[in-house]
Amino acid sequence: MAYFFTKRSAVAGKAWRNAKGFTLLELLVVMVIIGLLVGYVAPMYFKQVGKSEVKTARAQIESFGKALDQYRLDTGHYPTTEQGLQSLVLKPQDEARWDGPYLKKAIPLDPWGTAYVYKFPGSKGEYDIVSYGKDKVPGGTGEEADIGSWE
Repeated sequence: MAYFFTKRSAVAGKAWRNAKGFTLLELLVVMVIIGLLVGYVAPMYFKQVGKSEVKTARAQIESFGKALDQYRLDTGHYPTTEQGLQSLVLKPQDEARWDGPYLKKAIPLDPWGTAYVYKFPGSKGEYDIVSYGKDKVPGGTGEEADIGSWE
């Protein structure tokens, strides 16, 4: 038995010495190529992520608008600023003709993690629903621009 292990170890050692592998230079070249590809592709990927967040916010605001219109048909008016978008899910205390909920789920945050701003009466329409975008403050351009129900 001892002879078997000794002979096997010798064969394994010989195979290891004859094995072909990559040199350090070849590995470095491959790493540089991968780094260049990541540097080229990553900005394009993150640009698409930003666009999808804006599209999501617009879709949610449109959904709120449809629910608000249904609320108005039932009650005869839009919710007040104080009642807010929450009145689409929970019945306000002083609303006898409320026939909701008008949304299937709770009011989500915008894609950047902040609450949508609802104002009635609105300054740019009957009501305003606004997401302040990536920067979370009024104004801005690009991904940081405000997204509103009037668009």
